[in-house]
Amino acid sequence: MKEQTSGPERRVLVTGAAGFIGSHVAHRLLDMGADVLGLDSLNNYYDLQLKQDRLARLTAREGFRFAHLDLADREGMARLFKAEPFDEVVHLAAQAGVRYSVDHPMAYVDSNMAGMMTLLEGCRHQGVKHLVYASSSSVYGASNTMPLSEDKVTDRPVSLYAASKKANELMVHSYSHLFGIPSSGLRLFTVYGPWGRPDMAIFKFVRAILAGESIQVYNHGQMRRDFTYVDDVVDAVVRVLSRPPVASGKEPAHRVLNVGNSSPVMLMRFVECIEAALGTEAIKEMLPMQQGDVPETWADVTALKALIGDVPGTPIEEGVKRFVEWYRTYYPRTGSPGE
Repeated sequence: MKEQTSGPERRVLVTGAAGFIGSHVAHRLLDMGADVLGLDSLNNYYDLQLKQDRLARLTAREGFRFAHLDLADREGMARLFKAEPFDEVVHLAAQAGVRYSVDHPMAYVDSNMAGMMTLLEGCRHQGVKHLVYASSSSVYGASNTMPLSEDKVTDRPVSLYAASKKANELMVHSYSHLFGIPSSGLRLFTVYGPWGRPDMAIFKFVRAILAGESIQVYNHGQMRRDFTYVDDVVDAVVRVLSRPPVASGKEPAHRVLNVGNSSPVMLMRFVECIEAALGTEAIKEMLPMQQGDVPETWADVTALKALIGDVPGTPIEEGVKRFVEWYRTYYPRTGSPGE
């Protein structure tokens, strides 16, 4: 099911437009005829060249404009919202990474907390019709009751990254209640695919295997993840964006929805898919669980399906194959990302 093509009058702000999911969403919105302003700070959390190459593909397209701006820049964000009459906002910019948050906590305070605050203030004063923002499956913590549904308790995060994402949900809920901002938070489950981030497992595994190095398999492989292909996430984002929530009684126009494949895969099966796509067996280094990680994720997508209909579910074998094809094309010489 495809969304109806929007008219050129539809103006959308996409934060994190040079990022993994943000760049894919921006392309889809441009395909739908929207006018897209992409915002990104272009920080050096990972290979900047990858971000610049994603951005170059967008800037070559009609209907796309770029703002090089840090979300935590209060004055800059205020000026942006004053100058640009956005109809909708897709907020995907964030300091990502569960493990990175253990040693770099302030990055999450600045980007995920202060950044969300400036964005909410902009939406408040401009009267944005719908804010769709990325939350994370990490908010569920180490829950052992599967599948994970939106009504589960989410006040026991096991990483600062997860805590920042839960805080974002609370911040948006309060602004929706106070100022009537229609808002949808999407709890994303282990998104992967072409143009992904180098800190993600599939990126690290492919790079290491091609280099003849060992891969680090945490919790001795006893982990399950609800791996979700990026195109499926983009489908969910744009379809939810076209369906803003409505306040009901004392409940504000705010909702949270799981976005996942709803088909968890054992980590070792994931590795097998990568090995098959590469035609090479991995050298495996079995390690204990890392601090801040969780053993299992599994999305209950009942609420998402009720809202947008059938949810695409790209099989892990196909998704991994597409990633490997992209990786080999993007890194034809060195086989690995730049440092």
